[in-house]
Amino acid sequence: MIVGIGSDLCNIERIANSLDRFGDRFVQRVFTPVEQAKSERRTLARAATYAKRFAAKEAFSKAVGTGFKRGVFMRDIGVVNLPSGAPTLALTGGAKARLDALIPPGHAAHVHLTMTDDQPWAQAFVIIEALPTGGPQEEVPR
Repeated sequence: MIVGIGSDLCNIERIANSLDRFGDRFVQRVFTPVEQAKSERRTLARAATYAKRFAAKEAFSKAVGTGFKRGVFMRDIGVVNLPSGAPTLALTGGAKARLDALIPPGHAAHVHLTMTDDQPWAQAFVIIEALPTGGPQEEVPR
C-alpha cells in the first residue's frame, strides 16, 4: 500500500547561487557526505547534482507529511544508489523516525525515488510504500 507521495521542482540556478554565496556552510548544512562526494565529482554538473538531491529531500518531507519540522532535517535524508544504480534514500534521525511511524505493524517501508534535471530545473518524486513482511497469510501482490 502507498503511504506517501511527494514531488518537488527545484531551480538549479537557485542552488548554484546558494553554492556561490554560502559555499561549504550550505553544503555541510544540507547534504550528507555521500551526496557531497558524488556532487563534487561532477564538476560540469555540480549544481544540477546538488539540486536533484535537494529536490529529493523536499519530496520526501512532503511524502511523510511534515515538511522540515517535527524533527525532520535535510541532513537526515540522503540520496544513495542501490547496487543496480537506482537511487533511493538513506534515512537517519527524525526522518527515519517519521517514516517508521507511518508504516503499519507487519509491514516494511520501501522508498521509491526518481530524479531528473534539465537546465534550469531539477525534479524529484518520492513514493513510500508499505509492504507486508510476509507472514503465512500475507502475500505481496506482484
